[in-house]
Amino acid sequence: MTASLFDHLRVGDLKLKNRIAMAPMTRGRAGASRIPNDLMAEHYFQRSSAGLLITEATVVSAQGNGWIGSPGIYTEAMVAGWRKITGRVKPTGTQMFLQMWHCGRASHSDFHNGELPVSASAIKLRGDKIHTPLGKKDYEIPRPMTVDEIKATVNDYRQAALNAKNAGFSGVEVHSANGYLLNQFLDSSTNVRDDAYGGSLENKYRFLREVLGAVLEIWPAQRVGVRLSPNGVFNDMGSEDFRETYLFTIKQLSKLDLGYVHIMDGLAFGFHGKGEPMTMAEFREHYKGVIVGNCGYTKEDAQARLAAGSIDIAAFGRPFISNPDLVERLQNNWPLAPSDDMSLWYTPGAEGYTDYPSYSA
Repeated sequence: MTASLFDHLRVGDLKLKNRIAMAPMTRGRAGASRIPNDLMAEHYFQRSSAGLLITEATVVSAQGNGWIGSPGIYTEAMVAGWRKITGRVKPTGTQMFLQMWHCGRASHSDFHNGELPVSASAIKLRGDKIHTPLGKKDYEIPRPMTVDEIKATVNDYRQAALNAKNAGFSGVEVHSANGYLLNQFLDSSTNVRDDAYGGSLENKYRFLREVLGAVLEIWPAQRVGVRLSPNGVFNDMGSEDFRETYLFTIKQLSKLDLGYVHIMDGLAFGFHGKGEPMTMAEFREHYKGVIVGNCGYTKEDAQARLAAGSIDIAAFGRPFISNPDLVERLQNNWPLAPSDDMSLWYTPGAEGYTDYPSYSA
């Protein structure tokens, strides 16, 4: 029988009440403290008809910061803040995973007391200016991480994974997509190192492998996900060997019995144009576990991928911004409120965040 978006699904020992996930979306409501708050709790609670809520990207260390108002998971106060949110969501029966993040070169020295951001190599992000605590500025040439710093960052992920467990999450997602730190090591366009973390596919994958190893010391494999963006150009990404890189990566991940791999397969987030786009069918050939598909899906897109067996869960991002009851709207074929007004996406306060109404006939 063809799977439906509204069918239950087991992910390890977890039961999802449907196959709809809310994709991680940075919204900048944690304020200068980066401590999750009651407003954020209301936001996630409103959207808890999804089977899986993946949090906005959440920094694992102060060095990982690169976005104004994004939350962290590296202090006790942050853990306590997230615990309030998981406490609101848990009674709804929705599973909630924390997405763990380090911005790498997609940051600025204004976030780091004048110290340059770090990356795999000293390659500047070409693109629009970055919003820093001191205004809009050009990106900088990052400082390549030392091996000792890489090892310390692996430990930061381990501690973040433990903090997420203590905060009451169902699991964690390791963010290795969209041009952030782990993606910067994975892709040859941003990694020209000549040590154990650069050169070969095995070496470029090494940092992600070590992070996953650390996280798996804290969580069982079925409570861990990984996010990838093989076709993505966001944050100036895209390598000539992208297909080789991501087929190698998916084969390595298939050995770990993870809860899921979250793949941005659509082109709505931008395409680097380095070859024919990779498809979910390519990944399914090498990955038999749960695949979360994402990027600009309509209900029809998602259902077609489920029917083809190329994904098991469909993640929706922007539609969840203005449709807190997105699951009910999709299930009942109710019209969706538009999600194309970006003016309030990253502003402080409830406006454009928790003030969207549910559908009323």
